[in-house]
Amino acid sequence: MSTSAALFSRDFDSVEVGATFSSAGRTITESDVVAFAGLSGDFHPQHTDAVWAADSIFGERIAHGMLVLSYALGLVPFEPDRVMALRQIRSKFKAPVRLGDTIRAEGSVEAAKPLDARSGLVDTSWRVVNQDGAAVILASVQVVWRRDAAPAGGGEGGA
Repeated sequence: MSTSAALFSRDFDSVEVGATFSSAGRTITESDVVAFAGLSGDFHPQHTDAVWAADSIFGERIAHGMLVLSYALGLVPFEPDRVMALRQIRSKFKAPVRLGDTIRAEGSVEAAKPLDARSGLVDTSWRVVNQDGAAVILASVQVVWRRDAAPAGGGEGGA
């Protein structure tokens, strides 16, 4: 797999279908889960109540699925001069992420089509995996990608 930085810093017209990426990892902590519950307002006992969660299907507290997806997106170094926006995310949560698990994102470019002279759409397929390589989230992420025809600064250069 290529480095994520190399892929996500390319011009749209040089993005190749089949290109792959893999991110660094990040361990999910108690602080992450508590902070996410506070920010999102999601205090479901599966995430916040150890006694309740002990009797659940998972046998313990687990991280919020949206927390894990958000961290996976954050692990990928979207170059702001290239990646203009995320247009669509579709995801399936496949397995729980426990406190102390380490996640990373890996994926590939599935399609790329020009939108206009300034940008194109890149469809990517993602697997968010834990420290054992087991998929915890499968996702398709559609990215609006800048073309070289549109300089990031938007203005004309000159001295």
